[in-house]
Amino acid sequence: MRWVATRKYYRLVAKARLRREESLTKMKTFIDQIKEMETFGTKIDSVLLLTLHDLCRSINKGDVSPSYVLHAYLEKALDATQKFNCITEFLPECLTQLADLQGMNKGLLYGIPVSIKENINYKGYDSTCGLRKFLNRPAVEDSVIVQVLKKQGAIPFVKTNVPQTLLSLECSNPIYGQTVNPHDTKRTSGGSSGGEAALIAAGGSILGIGTDLGGSVRFPAACCGICAFKPTANRLSKIGLSGGLTGQKTFESMVGPLAKDVESLALCMKALLCEDMFHLDPTVPPIPFNNEIYANIKQMRIGYFESDGYWIPTPSMKRAIMETKQLLEEAGHTLVSFTPPKMYYAMNEIVFPGIFADKGLTLIETLKEDIIDPSLKFQVSISTMPIAFKKLLYFILKPFSPRVADGFKALTEIRSVEELWKHHVAVMTYREEYIKAWGKHNIEVLLCPSIGPAFQTGCAGKLSASSSYTIIYNLLNFPAGVVPVTKVTKEDEEALKHYHGYKNDSWDKTFKKAVSGGVGLPLAVQCVALPWHDELCLCFMREVEKLVKKKKGRQQHLEKSNQSVHADAESLKEQTLL
Repeated sequence: MRWVATRKYYRLVAKARLRREESLTKMKTFIDQIKEMETFGTKIDSVLLLTLHDLCRSINKGDVSPSYVLHAYLEKALDATQKFNCITEFLPECLTQLADLQGMNKGLLYGIPVSIKENINYKGYDSTCGLRKFLNRPAVEDSVIVQVLKKQGAIPFVKTNVPQTLLSLECSNPIYGQTVNPHDTKRTSGGSSGGEAALIAAGGSILGIGTDLGGSVRFPAACCGICAFKPTANRLSKIGLSGGLTGQKTFESMVGPLAKDVESLALCMKALLCEDMFHLDPTVPPIPFNNEIYANIKQMRIGYFESDGYWIPTPSMKRAIMETKQLLEEAGHTLVSFTPPKMYYAMNEIVFPGIFADKGLTLIETLKEDIIDPSLKFQVSISTMPIAFKKLLYFILKPFSPRVADGFKALTEIRSVEELWKHHVAVMTYREEYIKAWGKHNIEVLLCPSIGPAFQTGCAGKLSASSSYTIIYNLLNFPAGVVPVTKVTKEDEEALKHYHGYKNDSWDKTFKKAVSGGVGLPLAVQCVALPWHDELCLCFMREVEKLVKKKKGRQQHLEKSNQSVHADAESLKEQTLL
């Protein structure tokens, strides 16, 4: 019976993959159809170089048509997915939407092609989350997010790849395969919005919509060198999203945008926070985007930390923070050292017990009759492990690997409804404690590390605990975003050889292996604000981005000057010899 079930599974997967190939073939046909609709010159590359803000302005002024823009991104997206496996479905309805644009009012995203994560419902298409149980179950209607995007004139044109169940830092599933990093195909694009991040980084999309349960837009964005933002929970509608861990309430999953720059994230939030959103989902607070706060240029009091004390950062992560701190201080901002309260307690007494409050039964049931993706096997093995064995591992590992041992112990904490309710109280108490620490330092925003660089493929499954830097803000329900600031240097790589992490335990050794050899890969920092201060968080992200760009501009100018001086010296030397 198991053999028959496995054969049936492979037939289903084969059909799904064939359907995707047909979809991509249709995508190529549509590219040719759009070419026939108008004459294209040599401006395709220049369209792809425009920022979202500039592209919107060009479309509204009539300098470039929506069909021209859609063609440019369809062509680039097809090329990107052939190289990095980003796309799961092409949405041919985009051509119908393109025709309908002529009769509608111009919204904030009029004529803009938008990619959406695979678990976001689009009418007539599966939202599988990489799972067999969701195959051949097309959505009966668009998610609220998709409906609002369309009302704002945006054109959803592709769905992008995700890890199986969405619960992995690596973007791989048995149905659509693995998405790799455009900067290095031997590395992961991150999870769970890895398809989105890879497609945007490769230039195949100008704006993407992902979801974030424990860092699922921020980690992929950091891996791929782009920006991403996780709003306060319930700031955007979650109606019409699929997931692999439904029912848990410790962490809030949130819809969030991904793009190459912060201004694009802000414009997306501005477009989504409209009357249509509030009408379609009355549970979303009717709070429009506050541009006055976002556009503020006043000096800020900023907290910062290099390490959360639970997962020790790499030398490159520390450098990214300290260089960004220096730039902010030079710009006149006040930087205050901040220590995250009781992170070891938070991870072992709140985070891990919260994820496994059901003893992993939901995950096991979700994966029933499924082929387990290699990137998820470690989590599944822990979920299926008897409680007695987890306790035994705790006692065995405690003397020489206390952090890993306490992680196993944490998975046995909640065994009754009474204990679950106590856990909910602990969550609220910890949130209050963190906010008090924030108030004690009198800070407005927080600068902190983002895990990086991108992991080598095959390592992420054993490094879920490294999400401590991101998942904590899902627990606290703070808005947070990432901004790329630098790249790994040879000096960082040399310093990494001496990295021992927390106790040089198995997690530390796997982490060191995962990030090694990353010279030239992007590194990001994370920007955080208090709940409902989303615009302030984006404002802070924009400030970091601006200062980093200024620094790069100065460095490039200096390099050109040095090259010019060197060339003059060589010329003078030749003249002297003559």
